[in-house]
Amino acid sequence: MGKSSIKPLVAIACGGTGGHLFPGLAVGDELLRRGCEVTLLISPKEVDQQAVKSATGMAVATLPAVGLTSGQRMAFLHGCWKSLVAAKKHFHSRPPQAVLAMGGFTSAPPVLAGNACGAVTFLHESNAIPGRANRWLAHVVDQAFVGFTTAAGRLHHQNVLVTGTPVRAEFQSADAASCRTALGLHPQRPVLLVMGGSQGASGINELVVQSLPLLVQRMPELQFLHLTGAQDAEKVQTAYQQLNCKAIVRPFLTEMDLALGAATAAVSRSGASSLAELAAMRLPAILIPYPAAADNHQYYNARAFVDTGAALLVEQPGATPRGLVDAILKLVADSAARTAASEALARWHTPHAAELIAERILALVQARSPGRWTGSAAAPAAQPALRLRDNPQSAIA
Repeated sequence: MGKSSIKPLVAIACGGTGGHLFPGLAVGDELLRRGCEVTLLISPKEVDQQAVKSATGMAVATLPAVGLTSGQRMAFLHGCWKSLVAAKKHFHSRPPQAVLAMGGFTSAPPVLAGNACGAVTFLHESNAIPGRANRWLAHVVDQAFVGFTTAAGRLHHQNVLVTGTPVRAEFQSADAASCRTALGLHPQRPVLLVMGGSQGASGINELVVQSLPLLVQRMPELQFLHLTGAQDAEKVQTAYQQLNCKAIVRPFLTEMDLALGAATAAVSRSGASSLAELAAMRLPAILIPYPAAADNHQYYNARAFVDTGAALLVEQPGATPRGLVDAILKLVADSAARTAASEALARWHTPHAAELIAERILALVQARSPGRWTGSAAAPAAQPALRLRDNPQSAIA
């Protein structure tokens, strides 16, 4: 038997959005470091296909997309069935020893296929309010991980570990001037980063465009790095050009560590993955939760950060340009406010989340087949799991 054949294989179902995919990539990197083989299971969406280009050392498999749309139940069930058949077919040639679901309905069929082939199964819920897919999957997996302490009580599973949300290794404090230069911005002028998640946010784009005349009037030296999503790039670019602003407008940017490193402050949605990256980079932000998110989970994610002083909140319904401009200037122009927010963000950063998840996956794989696999659950040394009294989330109801 060749050496590669005794490495445990872990399949990570992380397709659908960047919020599911990027934490999955972080766990995949940690599993590779521990001697595993990793397969990423993604959707056909462009955001997935682009994002996995940065993955090295991992196999990638595309499964049919699964999405639950109101009034489209039969189409959803048909999509689930197609994805389940594809996952079982993929696992037939070499069954994985573990399957990790990072959230969303695209991750349900791989977990079911994993159970069918004898794999140990896991899920990670990154949001404060668990999604419907993970609430259902909690009944069929061996272990659940959560990013927010508050999510633990909302998953009906006897074995839930609070790990935080994994971020990729490149998200570390960086020299702002160097990051700005690398992106083509002036190294000494402040930068506002505007982002709506991996697919952009028209609501944020429109509010920022409406706010630009007042914002430029009150802070003419401000530069902009605006990630619009595919639909609004041209319109937003025109708005900056008309005001003669120094702005970089992109539909999507893979080098998000550079973007966050260059920024003085950010305007952002409040998906859990984005919040984890903001915390890792200590970047103060104005959070504008997506108002149509399932169970309003982005609002509760944002509320947790805001209540600990780590961010400011602007709710999209009823938001005004003046209100947004006042919030932006509070962070960009007030160094004391930025410092306070950065210090609060540090308490939300969980740098060992990927290690904790990888360690637990390998421990259960080895427990199921003692002595069979070469992947090491003990190396490198991981930190202990978060305790409620150590975690600022424990104070959030």
